[in-house]
Parts: sequence; C-alpha cells; structure tokens
Amino acid sequence: MTATTDFVAAQRVNRRNTFLLLAILTLLAAATGYVVGWLLEGEMSDTVPLVSQAGLVAAGLMAVVSVGWSGLSLAFGDKLVLSMASAQEIDKAAAPQLYNVVEEISIAAGVPMPKVMVLETDALNAFATGNKVGHGTIVVTRGLLDTLSRDELQGVVAHEMAHLANLDTRYMVVVGVTVGLIALVCDMLLRTMAWGGSGRSSNDKKGSGGGLLIILLVVVAIFAPLAAKAVQMAVSRQREYLADATSVQFTRNPNGLISALGKLAEKAAPFPGVSRATQHLFIVNPVQTFTAKSSALLATHPDIEDRIARLRNLGS
Repeated sequence: MTATTDFVAAQRVNRRNTFLLLAILTLLAAATGYVVGWLLEGEMSDTVPLVSQAGLVAAGLMAVVSVGWSGLSLAFGDKLVLSMASAQEIDKAAAPQLYNVVEEISIAAGVPMPKVMVLETDALNAFATGNKVGHGTIVVTRGLLDTLSRDELQGVVAHEMAHLANLDTRYMVVVGVTVGLIALVCDMLLRTMAWGGSGRSSNDKKGSGGGLLIILLVVVAIFAPLAAKAVQMAVSRQREYLADATSVQFTRNPNGLISALGKLAEKAAPFPGVSRATQHLFIVNPVQTFTAKSSALLATHPDIEDRIARLRNLGS
C-alpha cells in the first residue's frame, strides 16, 4: 500500500534526522565547553589564544559528560519518570479492555508486550517510556480510560506503542539531558561573568582582545541554551507527527486517533506528577496548549488541528 510505503519512508527520514540533531547538540555542548575553557585560559594569561588548549580540554570534557550522563539517564530515566508521575501498574483483571487493546497493538507493531500503568487523575492523557523496545511501559490516565471509546483508546495506545517502536523514548531522554547540560553550563558561565571573574579590570582585558572574548561569551551563554532548546522542540514535534502516522499503520483506522485527539484537546489539563521536565512525553502537552500561532521554538507538540488534518490526508 502507498500509505505503508510513506510510513516506512517517514520513519527512515525521521531517524536519520534525529541522529543528525543529536550530533548537532553534542557539538553545541562541546562548543560551549570550549568557550568556557577559553575564558579560563584568557583569565590566566595576558593574551587570548585563538586555539586554546584549555578550551579543547573543556570541549572534550563536555562531550564526554554529555554522553555519560545520557547513558545514565537511559539506564534509569524511565524509572524516574514513572516515579515522578506516581503511575501504578495494573493487571488484566483491573482493566481488561485496556489490556486487550495493548496486547493487540503490541502484536500489530511486532513489539514485546509493554507494562501497562494507570495514572489516577481525571485529566485525559497518556505517555510511553522505556530505554529499549522490549522494556517499555505505556501509561494512560483514569480520565482517558473512562472517557474514550474502544476505537479512540486503540488510537492513543497505538500512538504510544509507535513511540516505543520508533525508539522515541530513548531519543528524547538523550536530547533532554544534553539540553539541560548546556543550559546548566551557560547559566554558570553567566553567573561567573556577573560576579566579575578575575580581579583584572576591563581595560586590562581590552588590550589583549578580552573585550571581544567577553562579547562572544555573552552571545554563547545566551543563545546556546536557546538553540539547544529549539533543537529539542523540533525533535519532539516531528516525533509526534511520526507517532500519529505509525498509529494508523498499526490500527488501519485513522478515525479513532482523530476522534481521541479532539477530546484530548478539550480536556487535557495539568495534574499532580506532571512538570515541564516531562511535558514532552505526553500525547498532548498537559502544561501548555499549542496552536498554529504558537512559537515553533517553544512548542513541544504540533498544533492538534494540524495533526488531525495530517491524519485525514494520510494515503490520499
């Protein structure tokens, strides 16, 4: 089928682009480290070298820390997210329809049966987490279970199963950790500059090119976190589009997810256990509502009307 070919092509392109974006983030982290090292070497010398040994060391250190911290997050991040959300694992007897839907979508996706958990809140939402396909978890809210029809529930579960099948949960952990590291280092850099750095006067630094260095430092410290955040949001939005399309691939029924997204748009709301640190994981953002007029740099999710329009056009 043409639609299936489109899904496979979208998955291939999106994975390639995600690896590219992760490489860009790692390079941005290394560049931030280089600037910090350059600052330290400039503070200890009368001249600011173009190629800084301290900068190269700091760049390598930032890259290593970014990769290492991402590895730790991949190992324990899903447990932390589930703990923060206070999700409770359930068995088939407690929610037979949900369990049956997860089982059938798991078979359709060719993915091992994930754990099934429920969040006790009236809000309508769902998310998936897991560092590898065979160790995934799908979480839905009690409000979603009580409100959606079986077809709608199937569409939402298939969307979350798509995140597991496409390894979105792994990618978003790495992206989130790298963005946080860049923001943390840049915040420390700005604080250090605000406190005055070394005891030398600004006139002393101007003579050694320090004025240009200070300007560069301010630019990097302000715009590096913004650039990293923009990359994170771009990854998140594209992953949502792909998960929507893959959901239809699994269910062969776009109407279920279309109807579910309409209800989620009306009744998604903040609830205990959700925060800005986890908002990008959910099928719709529980903290903020994004429309076609929202800034693309700040949006974790695409406009729901746009998502619905794309679903209606699949295979046409």
